[in-house]
Amino acid sequence: MSKLMVTCSQEALDYLTKKDKRLGELITRVGPITRTRNPDLFSAMVDNIISQQISGKAANTVYERLVNLAGEITPQRLLSFSAEQIQACGMSMRKAGYILGIAQATEAGILDGLDSLNDDQVIERLIELPGIGVWTAEMLLIFSLGRPDVLSYGDLAIRRGIQRLYRHKNPPTREQFERYRRRYSPYGSTASLYLWHLSGEPEQT
Repeated sequence: MSKLMVTCSQEALDYLTKKDKRLGELITRVGPITRTRNPDLFSAMVDNIISQQISGKAANTVYERLVNLAGEITPQRLLSFSAEQIQACGMSMRKAGYILGIAQATEAGILDGLDSLNDDQVIERLIELPGIGVWTAEMLLIFSLGRPDVLSYGDLAIRRGIQRLYRHKNPPTREQFERYRRRYSPYGSTASLYLWHLSGEPEQT
C-alpha cells in the first residue's frame, strides 16, 4: 500500500510560532514532526474500521490477513467476498458489514468529487458511511486527504494537549477550543501533531 508522509511545512511552523508563544516554544523544543499518511481514502477507511477498539498490533494483524485474502484493498476486490469470509480475518461481523457497506457506497460514487468540497462538506459526506463518525472523518481529512487545517474537538488527546500547554485546570470548553482553533488556522493540522505529541509526554513532577 502506497504511503506518503504528513509533514510540517516551515511556513506552518513559522506561522504558529509567531501566533502563539507557548505553542512556538513547544515547536522549538520538539522540532519537526512527521507522520505516515495513506493517500488512498478507501483503504484508509477500512484500516480505521479494523482499528476501532483494538490494539494497534492486533489491527495490523487483521489488516494483513485481509490483504492476504483480497490481494489488495479495493472496493471491487472486497465485494467479491462474503461478510463471513471478511469476518474470518479476525474482526467482528459488525465490522465486516461496515467494510462491505463502505465498499458498496464507494462503488456507487460517494467518494467522487471530494477534492471540490471543503472540510465540513467532506465530513458530512463521510459520516453517511457505516462505521464512520465525525472523529474518524476528521482523522481521514488529516492522514488520508492531507487537509491542512483540522483540529478535532472530539479527540481527547488534543484537548488534553491544550490543557497541558496552557496550564488549564480542566480540559478546554467548546468555546475555549474554538478560540484556539481560530488562532491556529490555517494550520490546525500541524498544531494537532504537536498537541498529540505533548499529550503523550510524561507528566512533569
